[in-house]
Amino acid sequence: MRIGLIAGEYPPLQGGLGDYTRRLALALAELGHEPHVLTKFVTGAPAIEREGGVTVHRLVTAWNWETRRRIEGFNRLFHPNVLNLQYQAAAYQMHPAINLLPGALAKRTPTVVTFHDLRVPYLFPKAGFLRWKSIVMMAKGASACIATNVEDRDTLLQEGVREVAMIPIGSNIVPASLEGFDRAAWMRAQGVADDVVLIGYFGFMNESKGGETLIRALSELRRRGLNVGLLHIGGQTGDSDPTNMVYAAHLQRLAVELGVHDHVYLTGFLDERGVSEAFAACTCIALPYRDGASFRRGTLMAALAHGCAIVTTTPRVTLPELVNETNVLLTPPDDVPALVQAIERVIADEALRRRLQAGAAQLSKRFQWDAIAGQTARLFERMVSRELGVGSSK
Repeated sequence: MRIGLIAGEYPPLQGGLGDYTRRLALALAELGHEPHVLTKFVTGAPAIEREGGVTVHRLVTAWNWETRRRIEGFNRLFHPNVLNLQYQAAAYQMHPAINLLPGALAKRTPTVVTFHDLRVPYLFPKAGFLRWKSIVMMAKGASACIATNVEDRDTLLQEGVREVAMIPIGSNIVPASLEGFDRAAWMRAQGVADDVVLIGYFGFMNESKGGETLIRALSELRRRGLNVGLLHIGGQTGDSDPTNMVYAAHLQRLAVELGVHDHVYLTGFLDERGVSEAFAACTCIALPYRDGASFRRGTLMAALAHGCAIVTTTPRVTLPELVNETNVLLTPPDDVPALVQAIERVIADEALRRRLQAGAAQLSKRFQWDAIAGQTARLFERMVSRELGVGSSK
């Protein structure tokens, strides 16, 4: 199939949606499909780029009311069998134009929307209920929807969206071989003393990820006499969501206020090997999501793929795959004492730490990109077949 993937962001822009789209496109190409990615123009990046059987078209100058014309031109030029719109409001600058597209595009080309989350776009002040209605309209206008987690799937079904598939995301970071990795040398290069126990945090800082809880936990751990530091792995803010910058600045002020600013280490943006090395340097990874652990979180998927000892928060909905004290250690959201106690346990109990590491590595096998691409392609083929009124699209 010739597959058109519409992505609000794409590397070299930093963001989970773009990283996901790249991984999915490469995996679809491995299966023999022909993926074309339509995304935003980036100064310094080629307008047309090819990688591993994927063609990237950076032709969109801004996501606005001109977006539909750009996509329709893309359609006329490449005639994709199916379009897959990767949706996250922040990746499209919160502009509502993208929400109107699936209903219009699906009349000519089967259009599947992948919801990375159900965050609403900005419409106008006090739009309120209309913002959510724009999400529902988008979902109902598409030929089919993909939800990456149970919570979003159930929400869409409750809104009367008929065609919803649940397909998880995988890790956007492929674990690197760390043969020859010297943790002590790595620590020195980062300006971290050899005897510091590192608690890792991966991903952009935003309010939903519990950064304030983590900073307060760091302060309490140090007050208790533990020589711990917080390693923020990767970039802090990304390129799409300006609210990340505001929240990151708030956390810096909080760290200064609590006297732990000098114990927070920032790696900045890293390549894949750099991320793998940073994970390996940490005793545990703390991901205290305020809305609970979810398989829509690429940061969780990356920590699982690297076989980390993970402390995270109890999911909002039951996720049988996450087993407390086997592949994760769960705490209530927004609970500093509970997070402190869990991190203390992982640091002190080597047997628990090794059990969590082994459990995480085992669980990550369920989220491999070849399987994700296969499920996605089968959904696309079904939509194409339905459009053509035949039994198979191949």
